[in-house]
Amino acid sequence: MDNVDTLEFLLGTWRVARSIEDHRSGTRGSFAGTASLARAPSAGGFALGTRAHYEEVGELSFGDYVGPARRSLEYVRLDNGALMLHFTDGRPFVDLDLSAGAWQSTHLCADDRYEIATFVRSRNIILERWRVRGPATEYDAATTLRRSRHGLRTEEV
Repeated sequence: MDNVDTLEFLLGTWRVARSIEDHRSGTRGSFAGTASLARAPSAGGFALGTRAHYEEVGELSFGDYVGPARRSLEYVRLDNGALMLHFTDGRPFVDLDLSAGAWQSTHLCADDRYEIATFVRSRNIILERWRVRGPATEYDAATTLRRSRHGLRTEEV
């Protein structure tokens, strides 16, 4: 994969399909929706510190719950073309560098460990695998992001 700049590659709108498996409760679920990543209004080009806002919205079906779900993250460009992802309150989440086509990162949240692997399959398809383990948590999630049709790049999905 030749995307030198992770932020430039990810900008745009994506369709999101996620499966979730909670190993403790035996519950399986899914999320379907859209995600968009847009540069912050004050952001210029792709200089160090350029910020972008990630917004994911859709429907979650998990156990007895079926209804709306959303999450937001802030992305900050690092000097090597990689990104640092932050929760909206400013706390760091994980780093992300897709220049080689794949990336792994870990986030520790109290006693929970989030292991996240991201794989670029094409300019329009990204796979993400989460493995979360902790004293009260044990789940896996698999996400496929497909670039929205109106934002497709060179090859079709």
